[in-house]
Amino acid sequence: MGKDKLRRFRENETFACFVQPAFDEVFSQDHRLKGRWRSDFFRNDRPIVLELGCGKGEYTVALAERDPARNYIGIDIKGARMWRGAKTATERGMTNVGFLRTRIEFIGSLFAEGEVDELWITFPDPQLKTRRASKRLTSPLFLSRYARILRPDGAINLKTDSKHLYAYTDAVIRRFGLPCEASEADIYGSGAADETLSVKTAYESRFLEMGLPITYTRFSLGGRRDFPDFAWEGDDAAEKDCEAEREAAF
Repeated sequence: MGKDKLRRFRENETFACFVQPAFDEVFSQDHRLKGRWRSDFFRNDRPIVLELGCGKGEYTVALAERDPARNYIGIDIKGARMWRGAKTATERGMTNVGFLRTRIEFIGSLFAEGEVDELWITFPDPQLKTRRASKRLTSPLFLSRYARILRPDGAINLKTDSKHLYAYTDAVIRRFGLPCEASEADIYGSGAADETLSVKTAYESRFLEMGLPITYTRFSLGGRRDFPDFAWEGDDAAEKDCEAEREAAF
């Protein structure tokens, strides 16, 4: 492990906005902050918005700056990447930003029912291998997890360069008859990129340079809690062109 990565791990521990629970604090049991993020962490009663797979935290910080009336928490397992967002928030004295280093699979141990008002999923791994469809962050498995923490009318926002994940998410929405507020196949080409959607992460800037359209979907769960898995015919065809384009970006 590089010295710079170790330095970042140590510095993360000094940031008041950074929470890093141990495995045994969230595995099969509730974390001490579950149901208490507003009272014990943010010390206010404002709505809570999560960014899942926040990477360096650019989007989390940008959203929090644009909307100080809400609390924002970026979640990822890569502590060295999250360091950038946590350091920026600390240097700017931001009080409505938090960073949580954990696996997304554990969010049920960290947030209480209805404690979260909105979710953002920005440029996640599309998991193009059919056998890994359940690992997609908009799969029925993950929707069931979100349903336990998200308020019934809370929105889920997906921003991605992956045409495959965009189409898959649309299929999931249609399969369960979920309310869908927006579905844009090219936010910049259509002019749908408002002040919030035009925030660009490092990944997004790279994808745009490659000429990849950026898609956006905003939907809710409509109060539904059960999402059984299903087979999507789109997974029968491997989108090699899309996979090759993503691999070329790294």
